[in-house]
Amino acid sequence: QLQASGGGLVQPGGSLRLSCAASGSIFSINTMGWFRQAPGNEREPVAAITRSGGITVYTDSVKGRFTISRDNAKNALYLQMNSLKSEGTAVYFCAARTGAGLPLAVKFYGYWGQGTLVTVSS
Repeated sequence: QLQASGGGLVQPGGSLRLSCAASGSIFSINTMGWFRQAPGNEREPVAAITRSGGITVYTDSVKGRFTISRDNAKNALYLQMNSLKSEGTAVYFCAARTGAGLPLAVKFYGYWGQGTLVTVSS
């Protein structure tokens, strides 16, 4: 089970840190990722991280502004979002998979959190 939190209202240029708590069959979790879904749009990938946390990958639109990290001792995943833009307004979901690799596509993730809303607006 995954539970995302940390969303809210932030002004353009501001920062926000999302968290995702994992529970249950966490021993099987390998790669984890963040996805987002804006109103009227399909869910899209944001970033992914390997089990060890040593390798990360980002979608082009967030490179240099967002940082994904994880703390396996706390069974937690994080997304630090800086220099937020209005197009970042979306529901953000954390996801996990039992396989390795760093796929940035919804279909490769079998575990999903409920999502947390991020609104970037002045």
